[in-house]
Amino acid sequence: MFNDFDDTMAFNTQILESGAYFEEPYDHPEAMPIHLTTAHNVCDLNALLERYKKNGHCYNRNSNPNRSALGRLMSTIEGGEASEGFNCGMAAIYTAIVANCKAGDHILSDKTLYGETIEIFTDILQKYNVETEFIDFTDIEEVKSHIRKNTALLYTETVSNPLITMPDIRAIAKIAHDNNSVLIVDNTFMTGALVRPLELGADIVVNSLTKFANGHSDALCGAATASKEMIAKLYHMQILMGTESPVFDTWLVTRGIRTLGLRIQRQSENAAAIAAALEKNPYVKRVFHPSLEKSPFHKLALTEIRGNCFGGMLTIELEENLDKMNTFIRSLRLVHYAMTLGGYRTTMSYPPFSSHDNLTKEERYAIGITDGMLRISVGIEDSNDLIKDFEQALEKAYK
Repeated sequence: MFNDFDDTMAFNTQILESGAYFEEPYDHPEAMPIHLTTAHNVCDLNALLERYKKNGHCYNRNSNPNRSALGRLMSTIEGGEASEGFNCGMAAIYTAIVANCKAGDHILSDKTLYGETIEIFTDILQKYNVETEFIDFTDIEEVKSHIRKNTALLYTETVSNPLITMPDIRAIAKIAHDNNSVLIVDNTFMTGALVRPLELGADIVVNSLTKFANGHSDALCGAATASKEMIAKLYHMQILMGTESPVFDTWLVTRGIRTLGLRIQRQSENAAAIAAALEKNPYVKRVFHPSLEKSPFHKLALTEIRGNCFGGMLTIELEENLDKMNTFIRSLRLVHYAMTLGGYRTTMSYPPFSSHDNLTKEERYAIGITDGMLRISVGIEDSNDLIKDFEQALEKAYK
């Protein structure tokens, strides 16, 4: 039916019908094609019902071959039963949270999170009578002491933004489940290549695939991974909100993820080398990275992180002098300022002006984010070149 063509039709009709469908066999392409269509046709209502029965693709907002492929890939990476792709990391985070709480519930959240995640709790959920408490998730006794009967969920990050702290996910998962609460973990900084929160007891893991997973700074995408039942609940909300991942970005991210294992190993090695070098630099007050033996999270990292790779994110603290910091940033040759992270090039950002600009200075200092901090996302360049670049820029700015 679909390939029937009548050359007696008018020209304008012919150019709509001719070549509308593939006639040759096209299964199993070597590279994933981009399925840029809003809908997939069926020949009659029986075929439509059969399509539904097989969970086939009908309408792009509900499902798309590229999104399904990304879901399978993310389930493999994170070790989960099912995954769903979202149009950005924030959409995945918001959906995972909102799908698991209601008016009157209490949420327990780590105090050191990405700034806009904090705003979900304070600026949105608070309006709907959902209370959130922010505490130190690295203190297990503090977490235990703040659990309530109406605590619906606990929320944390594998590695915090930007302080690079690490919670004991196994211990927190036990606390959550003893209270029949859901544990959500943002795994953006580490990805399932290094840490699998689901295997440590988390119920949902969310990722901003825009960052390390894609690794090329050219696409926005997010994902949530969990049990089939949980993802079905998130999927229903996603359909109503229209936060599905766009086809082209989904294709780009799936393509980028193919090299994740190679990239994040190199980024982790580079970050560890830079952290070790800057720890000795007289102009650097503190370095935050779990590879350092002085880090309070080094031993925990050895048990949670796979392959002794400690991730590509680190933070340094310099003298709180904006002029000197500007000189340092301008003097860097390889490292660039960018409002993102996880790409193949090394970039940096200033949390007080970017990820946590929504907080007052007092609020930032209360959680440990000072005006001298710079967050560094390490790329895949040669580590010696990066170290030399940091050292020469620090010398120019602070000597």
